[in-house]
Amino acid sequence: MSHTIPGGVWPTMITPFRNDLSVDYDALGPMVEWYIAHGVSGLFAVCQSSEMFYLTLDERVRLARETVRIAAGRVPVIASGHISEDPEQGLEEVAAILETGVDTAVLLTNRFGAPGDRTETWRSSLERFVARLPEEASLGFYECPYPYSRILTADDVAWLSDTGRFSFLKDTSCNTEVVCSKVKAAEQSDFRVFNANAATLLETLRCGAAGYSGVMANMHPELYAWLVANWQQLPAEAAALQDFLGTTAILEKQLYPVNAKRYMQLEGIPITRKSRVHTGRDLGYWQFEELLQFHRLSHRQAATLGVPQSPDRKGT
Repeated sequence: MSHTIPGGVWPTMITPFRNDLSVDYDALGPMVEWYIAHGVSGLFAVCQSSEMFYLTLDERVRLARETVRIAAGRVPVIASGHISEDPEQGLEEVAAILETGVDTAVLLTNRFGAPGDRTETWRSSLERFVARLPEEASLGFYECPYPYSRILTADDVAWLSDTGRFSFLKDTSCNTEVVCSKVKAAEQSDFRVFNANAATLLETLRCGAAGYSGVMANMHPELYAWLVANWQQLPAEAAALQDFLGTTAILEKQLYPVNAKRYMQLEGIPITRKSRVHTGRDLGYWQFEELLQFHRLSHRQAATLGVPQSPDRKGT
């Protein structure tokens, strides 16, 4: 049974690692506190940004459980961790995530068939899967681009809405028209559509998207939170901020999530830049400089809008 997910900003959380690449659960607390202090509406744990395809099931489950514990009801937590192609293993993963206390377990759209499968095949596979989950479990969907992208259609969203089982969609189409068609398809239900793309965010908010759930909320979530909260009352300021957010989101093309970890260091969070996805790789000198300048610009933008910020300081 679905329930209403609050609109706003839902960062796709990164995973902190120690120098030996073990998960640094001690750093998770300061990270969660930082997200909450910067105005997020909820936390999307154990997703692709979390490097979940490089985490064991035990690690995925513990990350979800610890995030729920630290958030302590101040914001809701959703989580995926659904990476297996085998349906039996996938059911084990989702059941384990549900037991952590998350508000919603998020399924991957590409786990229910191969690329090119017909819609009917995909829906049948999903129906069999969901039928084996507890009826009271709230479920969501993430159009994860790895290992391949399966973008839902508006008809898919209407069908999912009618089931009453789904409450969240992270859309990765990066297309305003596509996002808005899904919003319209779900408008009579509790199924809420969140845009993962910074450049199209304001236009999709205007057509009813519930908010933002994307990479850049790991760097300056307070600016996205301001946009979602104020775009109607302050349209000129919102348009100017959208230009800033859409332009600076090009940093997604840096060495992500290493760059997000560097930004968090600049915010004073005790986190390394270690990554299992990019083992042994780090940012180049010019990329450090880009992030320093981006960090300063973000603070200035926040100050212009009257948004509270962490002290501006260089991390390690």
